[in-house]
Amino acid sequence: MVSREFSVSCSFPTLGKQSYISGISAEMQPVQRLISEIAATDIPVLLLGESGTGKEIVALHIHDLSPYRGLPFAKLSCAALTPESLEKRVVKFEKEPVARNRNSAGTLFFDEIAELDANWQRRLLHLIPDGNAVPESQWLAGRIISCTTRDMEAEVQNGGFRSELYYRLAGVSLQLPPLRRRREDIPVLVQHFLRKYAMVFRRAEMTLSDGVIRLFMEYPWPGNIRQLENVIKRIVALENEELGVTDLKVSPTLARSTPVNLPSPSLKAASRTASRQAERQLILQALEKTHWNRKKAAEVLQISYKSLLFKLKQIEGPES
Repeated sequence: MVSREFSVSCSFPTLGKQSYISGISAEMQPVQRLISEIAATDIPVLLLGESGTGKEIVALHIHDLSPYRGLPFAKLSCAALTPESLEKRVVKFEKEPVARNRNSAGTLFFDEIAELDANWQRRLLHLIPDGNAVPESQWLAGRIISCTTRDMEAEVQNGGFRSELYYRLAGVSLQLPPLRRRREDIPVLVQHFLRKYAMVFRRAEMTLSDGVIRLFMEYPWPGNIRQLENVIKRIVALENEELGVTDLKVSPTLARSTPVNLPSPSLKAASRTASRQAERQLILQALEKTHWNRKKAAEVLQISYKSLLFKLKQIEGPES
């Protein structure tokens, strides 16, 4: 059996991971078809996409649909691991007797593979079979899935990633679309997360107003599905949709959609308005920079958290 130290325990509500990647959008239908076609094989998969698009969820879903379901799903965070700790984990996995039986190992998931140290890129290259040679005992067994937010072809071209390893990992490359390109799926995801966090927090399932759903459909979602999930989580936890969507109401897109028109302003009024607009822009920039974390944004702006909350309420309200 693969060492428990190397295995990752992944628990999800009974709603299942399929809800994260299901939908009616044209962007997701080919993704779903490709997942169903490759899941039963052991071909290496490279998942590409922006942060928060659900790459790990897709990897887990492929694992659950594969012959390796029920076996360990082992995650290696390449950005966080040092070459020494990676050596310890890979060598331990490599030396397990059962790991030499490709039908007895599980799935090995390399998170943010582009962050892998150059020396370990070379080492990993010799641990992954190329699909043509006879299997050797020193090769990693089981299913290999990798993911990254980077443009891997650009990484290869600029010398940041070994081309041989890239082609070996990318047996099949799967590009996950950002949420802004699959807006038709937002209501499906919203319903899933409402059910999920009603179960987590033991609350009655909520129904969101048409206005909030419309806001969700118009919002650009820079943090993708992860950001949407966090917003729904906050709404259910607070049992208040207005408080839950505070950050979304000050997004640059929505702020620009409501321009301020003042009839014949005086110089003093114009100066006050310009000052407010400049302050608003600085706040929006700080929120974007900190991925809409208001406490961190307050630190960037060098003001107290309470002051930032007060200014956010001013931004949300009508100009005076």
